[in-house]
Amino acid sequence: MILIPLMMKGIYVFSVLALLITFLMVFYSTLNLETAKSYTSEVKLFSKVEDQNLDILLSEPQSFTLPEPDVDNVSVSESFRQTIPQNGAYWNRLLYSRLKNLGKRESPLRDKLSWSKCRQANEESLKINVHNFNSYPAPFQDFLRVMDCRSSAALALLPHKCLPIESDGENQTLLLFAIKSNPGNFERRQAVRETWGQEMLYPNGLQIRRVFILGNPYPEDPNLGPLLSFEKEYFGDILQWDFQESFLNLTLKMNLFLPWTLKHCPHASFVFSGDDDVFVNTPALVTYLQSLEPSKASRVYVGHVINSAGPIRDQKSKYYIPTSFYNGPYPPYAGGGGFLISGALLKPLYSVSFVIPFFPIDDVYIGMCAKALGVSPQGHAGFQTFDVKEEDRDNLCIHKNLILIHQRLPKQLMYLWKGIHSPLLSC
Repeated sequence: MILIPLMMKGIYVFSVLALLITFLMVFYSTLNLETAKSYTSEVKLFSKVEDQNLDILLSEPQSFTLPEPDVDNVSVSESFRQTIPQNGAYWNRLLYSRLKNLGKRESPLRDKLSWSKCRQANEESLKINVHNFNSYPAPFQDFLRVMDCRSSAALALLPHKCLPIESDGENQTLLLFAIKSNPGNFERRQAVRETWGQEMLYPNGLQIRRVFILGNPYPEDPNLGPLLSFEKEYFGDILQWDFQESFLNLTLKMNLFLPWTLKHCPHASFVFSGDDDVFVNTPALVTYLQSLEPSKASRVYVGHVINSAGPIRDQKSKYYIPTSFYNGPYPPYAGGGGFLISGALLKPLYSVSFVIPFFPIDDVYIGMCAKALGVSPQGHAGFQTFDVKEEDRDNLCIHKNLILIHQRLPKQLMYLWKGIHSPLLSC
């Protein structure tokens, strides 16, 4: 007798969830940005119906085969070696151990181990090599346990995301938006989809494609599995990996995105890596790309460059780095809120990442790898990672002339996008 009410309750909860999902998708599919006709007429939106059957949604985690890195031809610049000191800190020791073995076939990396076995091997190594490991904050300990691991299973793959739009698409220039997001940030993702992250084809052949890169939800989050599955299937832009979301795991996220791009989007001309809370003036970004000289287009690493930075030793900061883990300055790097990089650099970056140990701050790590390759970040005034003056934050004319602004709420993204494309705007 008790089972019947429980079953009815389960049916009721499932029905409410199904109605909620249906309502959300109908609501968001009917939203319409009143973007200026002069802008929308210049682009061709992708057909969602055609894209839906191209995605692979996985009910169970599936192993992702890494492309083979070209480690034999990796050459680490002398300027990088001079920047990073050789000392007793754990990361520094790892680095110089790998530099010593550079060019040898034997590798100490555990990239071919399963995630669980790799984590276990790291745990044993940490007990020997990091004397004060237990004093590190819990998130930092979690990062170290998977620091050498590369074989995270995939929860959602998009193997056909970068197929050419038209039959003559082989000559198209591709700009890929790689947007770091958390499973619970649906509203942010939807705002990006409806504004700067729209998938478009410009008349000159430049196409824009979009992926959101996710890990697993935080343990304390409610179960968003059904909603996330629906979102994956409907929009076809979720690239998800089977590891725990964490600020310190953004490096792992980036280093899984690199081989995915090489494997499934090898012809990407440029990649924009950014957070899901940034505003991007896509037309201004496209204009910048079109202004690049061909000789420079293959070495682009552009953003808001941070020079003369170093580790933060305050344990209350999310950027905290223990002295026993890393001791030395940071090379110049482009702020992780949003930066642009050439597709031609992705393979060298991937290969050199097998030499440069993973670092828990992702934009610093990309800067390290670029420095090792002899590539310097280029500053651009249009990238405002640390925002503009407070009095200018609602000024549409200020935003119309910039490429990127960090930390905007979804409603602000909608306001800015509509505003900068309004024919009534006079700047």
